[in-house]
Amino acid sequence: MNGPMEINVGDVVELKKTHPCGGKTWRVLRVGLDIGLECTTCNRYVLIPRRRFERSVKRFVSRDEASSSTTSL
Repeated sequence: MNGPMEINVGDVVELKKTHPCGGKTWRVLRVGLDIGLECTTCNRYVLIPRRRFERSVKRFVSRDEASSSTTSL
């Protein structure tokens, strides 16, 4: 394992299991020890531990360009 997964606020991810509303894509709203996610179908907000989130990610649908770009000093 190479450390924690690179996750940014604004990323849209697809999880392995579907939400009860039928949606599979989630928008990342909070990053830390816990990950805050919003279902893109019904706008439900959930907070899950980072470890569980990293195991349940199937793929990144889109990455937030503003957060992922790094500036060199």
